[in-house]
Amino acid sequence: MLKKLINIILFSAAFVSVAFAGELPDFSALVEKQGPAVVNISTTQHSSQEVSGIPEDDPFFEFFRRFAPLEPRDQETHSLGSGFILSSDGYIMTNSHVVDHADKITVRLTDKREFSARVIGVDSRTDVALLKIDATNLPKVTVGDPGKLKVGEWVVAIGSPFGFDNSVTAGIVSAKGRSLPQDNFVPFIQTDAAINPGNSGGPLFNMNGEVVGINSQIYTRSGGSMGLSFAIPIDVATQVAEQLRTKGVVTRGRIGVTIQEVTRQLAESFGLAKPNGALVSSVEKGGPADKAGIEASDVILKFDGQVVTNSSDLPRLVAAAKPGSKAVVDLWHKGAATQVTVVVAKMPQDGKLAEEGNRSSSQDGTMIARLGVALSELTQEQRADMGIKGGLLVESVKGQSAVASGLQHGDVLLALGNVPLSSLSQLKDIVKQLPKGRNVALLVRREDAVFYVAIKLDDRR
Repeated sequence: MLKKLINIILFSAAFVSVAFAGELPDFSALVEKQGPAVVNISTTQHSSQEVSGIPEDDPFFEFFRRFAPLEPRDQETHSLGSGFILSSDGYIMTNSHVVDHADKITVRLTDKREFSARVIGVDSRTDVALLKIDATNLPKVTVGDPGKLKVGEWVVAIGSPFGFDNSVTAGIVSAKGRSLPQDNFVPFIQTDAAINPGNSGGPLFNMNGEVVGINSQIYTRSGGSMGLSFAIPIDVATQVAEQLRTKGVVTRGRIGVTIQEVTRQLAESFGLAKPNGALVSSVEKGGPADKAGIEASDVILKFDGQVVTNSSDLPRLVAAAKPGSKAVVDLWHKGAATQVTVVVAKMPQDGKLAEEGNRSSSQDGTMIARLGVALSELTQEQRADMGIKGGLLVESVKGQSAVASGLQHGDVLLALGNVPLSSLSQLKDIVKQLPKGRNVALLVRREDAVFYVAIKLDDRR
């Protein structure tokens, strides 16, 4: 009986092995054909550091560091990355962080030839860099369409992790259109292909042998691959590279709004059927959106004919628009759908919001029971300091829904829905008229951020 059971198990294992063997892809032809277009990139950076000449573990090191003359000493640091050849005349694409601050860049091909590379341009916002080497008749990659990628599809990464040239890893597309913190202009392709330090800048291929992305980032707690890798879609990268090649810099559009995600509660409070679009939390005074009539509490549903499903879609669409061009914006404005035309402005290379002064209050505030928040009116000096005409200061947050919304002491409520708040009596009158159990949207200012939160009204009036 035991022997029979063992035979059944062995037969089943053999059957499963044969069944799945026919489904697993063979990447050898792809790697053989596309591998020569993948390059190793090494950089050298020189820096000067003043040293005492005494070893750090020497008992007199601290004494000499403080009181003895220091000698300047040149230090040389090295880093490794990957890249791929875009054209046979020597244009190479990689990540900007691979070549940042490099004094010397060396590109090594699979046939062991080495070339000194010069930087044509870098764009830190998308982490794309374009290099050039003096060579001809080079092997080059074929550029694919990342829009046709499907989640679950096989992809192949080739690069130089830890300096091991032309290492090949494979995986599947885990997700598309990922938004990462501080990366508003890239809809990342997420894969589980093993990516490690040194893979940065290398290509991500589909099964047709076409480049669909540039391997750029990994999520890791150990410094090694954890199956969470992110690639810049090649269409985004090539658009950036073309601007770098022709102009040396990347020009982007802007319309002057601050946005946030539309949650289900916020959608309900604004009368939207679905939590789609980008909720405008503030509008730059005198900016393109302001001139077009866009206001805080509007929800942008389409930009220039393209649907804005999530708030992260809008920065990419606006950035891709040509400065000076006109774009039709579909809005949900005060409970109704409407359209406005905005003239796209040019995004500055560097931008920073002005910092505000600290706010403080020793008042206990007036409790607005249906909101679960104690508020006080701002003084004229406080309003002048913040550059606002109205607003109510949050003194304490006690209601369950208000606590869950994230409201904090020191926040300033600027509006309820799209109605600017100027006094406690005005807010009391508004809240008193609202139906039971409804979600309301409060526009909040916290330091240099302006955003909406949703609070479910208490049944008490």
